Amino acid sequence: MKNMNCIIASTSTIHGSNYLAYLEEALNELYKDVSEIIFIPYARPGGISHAEYTKKAKKGLAFLGKTVKGLHEFENPVKAIQEAQALFTGGGNTFLLVSQLYNQKILTPLKEAIKGGTPYLGTSAGSNICGLTMGTTNDMPIVYPPSFKTLGILEFNLNPHYLDPDPSSTHKGETRETRIKEFHHLNSMPVVGLREGSWLRVHQQDIKLEGGLKARVFEKDQEPYEVESGTSFKDLN
Repeated sequence: MKNMNCIIASTSTIHGSNYLAYLEEALNELYKDVSEIIFIPYARPGGISHAEYTKKAKKGLAFLGKTVKGLHEFENPVKAIQEAQALFTGGGNTFLLVSQLYNQKILTPLKEAIKGGTPYLGTSAGSNICGLTMGTTNDMPIVYPPSFKTLGILEFNLNPHYLDPDPSSTHKGETRETRIKEFHHLNSMPVVGLREGSWLRVHQQDIKLEGGLKARVFEKDQEPYEVESGTSFKDLN
C-alpha cells in the first residue's frame, strides 16, 4: 500500500451541494499532478448511459481544469487503465460495476494501477469495490457478477451511505447495522460504515477518516463502535 493515493468517499453528492463539490479541496490535492482523468462509468446510476454518466463526471470535475475521458471511449480498456494518469470510478449499482470490471478484464489492472500510485477517486459503488468483497453493498443484484471479490486495496469492507436507525420511524425492516451483523455470521472481515459526507484518505501507508462525521466500525463477534474523523484505519483487520 506504500504508493497508494486515493479518496474513497461514501457519496458523490451531499444534501444541498452540487456533484462532487464537497470534495473540491481534497480532489485538487489528489489530482494536482495530472492533466487527464479516466472515468469508469460502468455502475450507471438510474440506468443512464456511459456517455451520459461521463458527461456528468466532466461537469462535476470542471473546477479542476483537467481533461476527463470515459473508459468506454477507449478501444482497449486494459491498456487505458494501465496508462492512465488518474482514475475515478463513480457510484451506481455495485453488482453491475463489478460484473463489467470482470467482463472487461480490468479488475486486476485497476488494482495494480492503484497500488502502483495512480491517483484514484471512488464514490459509492466506486468505493465499495475498494474493499475485500462487495458483500456489504446496499444495492440490488440486478446482474450476477462472476465473483463478489473486489479490488482488496483495503483490508476490510465498506458500507457507503451508512444510515443510523431512526428512533421515530415506523419502518419495521432491517437496519444497516442488522444487515452488517448478518454479514458477520458468515464472514470475518471488518466493515466500516461511512456516513454521507465522509471519506477515507489513503496516502502511502496510512488510511484516515476525513470529513466532519464519525464512522461506525463493525468487527465479528464484537459490539460496533464509533471512530472520530482523523482516525487512522491502517491497523484495522
